[in-house]
Amino acid sequence: MRLELSGIELRGFHGVLEDERRDGQRFRFDVVVETAEPAEDDIHAAVDYRDLVACVREISDGTHFQLLETLAASVADELKRRFQLERVEVRVGKPDLRLEGGLAMVVVER
Repeated sequence: MRLELSGIELRGFHGVLEDERRDGQRFRFDVVVETAEPAEDDIHAAVDYRDLVACVREISDGTHFQLLETLAASVADELKRRFQLERVEVRVGKPDLRLEGGLAMVVVER
């Protein structure tokens, strides 16, 4: 079973620059997980996507990362560990870049 969560937007204090860590900015998470199909039509038999979102928030809020790569890896590792998922993909984007050249967003995927 494949479950996709698209567009989880959280405010985080991640980045290399001091003002990014001090002032914070928006981060966008997309999560794809593969898990066993529920044996019955009961939320307790499935992976609850609300719990997945709460885990993403907990990791983002709990640590200040310099790199998107380590943020994405930490979220993916914790999701896999906590929910015993078969496969996890995490995309993390910074939509509010302050770079010249018209770059709309940088995204890292793990």
